[in-house]
Amino acid sequence: MTYAIVETGGKQLKVEPGRFYDIDRLHVDDQETYTIDKVLLVHHEDQITIGTPFIEGAIVEGTVMEHRRGRKVLVYKMRPKKKTRKKRGHRQELSRFMINSISMNGNVLAAYNPTETEESTEENTADTTVETAEVEAQE
Repeated sequence: MTYAIVETGGKQLKVEPGRFYDIDRLHVDDQETYTIDKVLLVHHEDQITIGTPFIEGAIVEGTVMEHRRGRKVLVYKMRPKKKTRKKRGHRQELSRFMINSISMNGNVLAAYNPTETEESTEENTADTTVETAEVEAQE
């Protein structure tokens, strides 16, 4: 399993290819690729690379799937015995970010290819249909 720890929006995230994450709003249109070069750590097979503070040449590439808003957070301020109350709401602007690949020094360590998973699923369903047909023929 290959993963990386990246910094984006002032936060650190552990990311893996093929997964999506909600991060602070990126100023990129939907369905466009975006690269994160602030990579702090890369774990590939049994090898761990740690940056000081970032790894030079390490890149995490992904696609912005959509822009959305987070859950509403209520902020309620009250001063006791003063009849002063303030109620405000806040919704964070987020971007849903799908990780496509993790690269280091130009070499792709791990990549997500959605066509491979679809093909393997189709092969598995075809195998089960053949097996059920064989079982029915034996009966």
